[in-house]
Amino acid sequence: MNKVILMGRLTRDPDIHKTDKTVIARFSLAVDRRFKAEGQPSADFISCVAFGKTADFLEKYIKQGVKIALEGRIQTGSYEKDGVKHYATDVIAEAVEFAESKKASEENTQEPPAESN
Repeated sequence: MNKVILMGRLTRDPDIHKTDKTVIARFSLAVDRRFKAEGQPSADFISCVAFGKTADFLEKYIKQGVKIALEGRIQTGSYEKDGVKHYATDVIAEAVEFAESKKASEENTQEPPAESN
């Protein structure tokens, strides 16, 4: 079974691409770590992708700083660029919903979370 449930804030507005057949939304979700070790990051920044109606929802209603709950699956892949093999791991978002009220969301979109790698 491959199932992921995440709750976090978008680190930036979704990157939307439209093709002849579908809409694709790429975004990064800042998810707080449950246990924070001293000197370690307090959040993970997870790459996510949504397609179709889920991508449409993200494009219309979700922006940087908004807290969402996401259900999906992990997908891995690889590609070669300039002779170097790169590996990628993304969460494919199958369902997305708001995780806080609009008022709370507006208060939290004032300062975006800092992304670290």
